[in-house]
Amino acid sequence: MNYYELHFTTITTEDYQQDLLINALGEIGFDTFEELEFGFKAYIPESDFNEDLLADTLLPYKDMFTFSYEATLIPQKNWNEVWESNFEPISIGDQVFVRATFHEPRPEFKYEIVIDPKMAFGTGHHQTTAMMLQHILENDFTDKKVLDMGCGTGILAIMAAKLGAADIAAIDYDPVCYESTIENSQLNNITNIQALCGSKEVIPDEQYDIILANINRNILIDQMARYAEALKPDGEIYFSGFYEMPDLDIITDEARKYGLKYISHKKDKEWVAAKFIK
Repeated sequence: MNYYELHFTTITTEDYQQDLLINALGEIGFDTFEELEFGFKAYIPESDFNEDLLADTLLPYKDMFTFSYEATLIPQKNWNEVWESNFEPISIGDQVFVRATFHEPRPEFKYEIVIDPKMAFGTGHHQTTAMMLQHILENDFTDKKVLDMGCGTGILAIMAAKLGAADIAAIDYDPVCYESTIENSQLNNITNIQALCGSKEVIPDEQYDIILANINRNILIDQMARYAEALKPDGEIYFSGFYEMPDLDIITDEARKYGLKYISHKKDKEWVAAKFIK
């Protein structure tokens, strides 16, 4: 699969302005972002790139702040090299160290997650993934049945497994993410993750103690009813991939329709990861 890389140079007065643009790009198919000192890079599969749609998406932001971009087509054979060159290990507090296969291990951390990045989203670098990892660390996953929607690299499912989850279904519509989740599960010696390729239609007809859904606002709203069906009474669901304003209120109102009660949320810049209970 070939990818387009859009290198945005931005001049903003507030951090949230660039974040709003990134969120808008995520809603039209851009699935990987790399923040830079003066802007960011955004990646989208060549087959999903639509210049007219991009122009319409960018238009509302031209009066908000100054930006420009350059687009480059990256052939599949070069993509892994580009992505790996930008992948740096990260830590979540003093508990979790996330690294690639080409980084040295850090045995002083209680948990280590090895991720071969490839083209899949979800290495822990984005605020939403990091906050979801924090939620997982703070809650009890022992012997729980877990559903991970929009699993990307499988990082959240792997973290749940390391914290004692009994059975995990990890779902993503992107075949690259599906394959990446299988490979990364093997890298981490995890055997209880069932990877599935698809969307809400492939959610197994089972009941889950915990659901993890780090996608974006529109998809979360579209899939909310199915999540509620799949979640056990008193079960926990964690949503991320959206902003505090106005998205959190919209997500909360939609969740309430299906008996999902807002409990709390984490915030990093304008990004949010929220906990709900059925």
